[in-house]
Amino acid sequence: MTTKSIQLGPISWTPSAAPLIMGIINVTPDSFSDGGQFLAQDNALNHARQLAEEGADILDIGGESTRPGAALVSEEEELERVVPAIRNIAQANLGCAISIDTYKARVAEKTLEAGAHIINDVWGLQREPDIAKAAAAHRAPVIINHWEKERQSDIDILEQMKRFFDRSIEIALQAGIRESEIILDPGFGFAKDAAENIDILARLEQLCDWGYPLLVGTSRKRFIGSLTGREEPRDRVFGTVASNVIALMKGAAIFRVHDVAAHKDALAVAHATAKKQRT
Repeated sequence: MTTKSIQLGPISWTPSAAPLIMGIINVTPDSFSDGGQFLAQDNALNHARQLAEEGADILDIGGESTRPGAALVSEEEELERVVPAIRNIAQANLGCAISIDTYKARVAEKTLEAGAHIINDVWGLQREPDIAKAAAAHRAPVIINHWEKERQSDIDILEQMKRFFDRSIEIALQAGIRESEIILDPGFGFAKDAAENIDILARLEQLCDWGYPLLVGTSRKRFIGSLTGREEPRDRVFGTVASNVIALMKGAAIFRVHDVAAHKDALAVAHATAKKQRT
């Protein structure tokens, strides 16, 4: 993993030094775990404050659900949801970096102007490649998520993932994003079944060996429920924590979660252990 420092808004972070926790704020009516809870702007700001108090380093704001079957959201509607939320959270000076969860170039541009620091693109810059230009213009780091709805079943999933990331990284570099501003996300749950998600988690160190900081987003996802028998997403906290402790021990550096306080403690213990092992 890189030892170069990355500027994430107010945070100067060295990936090899300490893990970061990204708290999730969905300003949507239909997200799978917390849809509608934080759509009102006061609710979004209050939740941001709570996540910051619990120890979040990054606040990830999204205005369009990516759950299976979710309705598409127009650019204008997404902007109406996320720009006020990001502006209010930025003005609150909570000490956290702010991430915008979007694949739309114009939404990225407007939210970076409103106070966001990071672009988190579930389509890995490939749905609207101009999003990379918006990031470069604002010197914003990008999180490149792996999501391919059609994949070849006869090719190893990590090999397919690497090919996808190679395309995304080329888009980023050509747009002027620095290599040190790229973070990869294997996209747990994005067009992947439970067996594939477990396979990726078991081999996560191979992804870390590519040299980019790795973000993991397993929080409350369906494959956690399939392993634990927990049907309700909110009941999947313990399973999520277990998956993220495993991911940290295998080299992951950023953890996108709903339950910040639980992960703050668990990852502190895991990080101290992993650090001791390295020495």
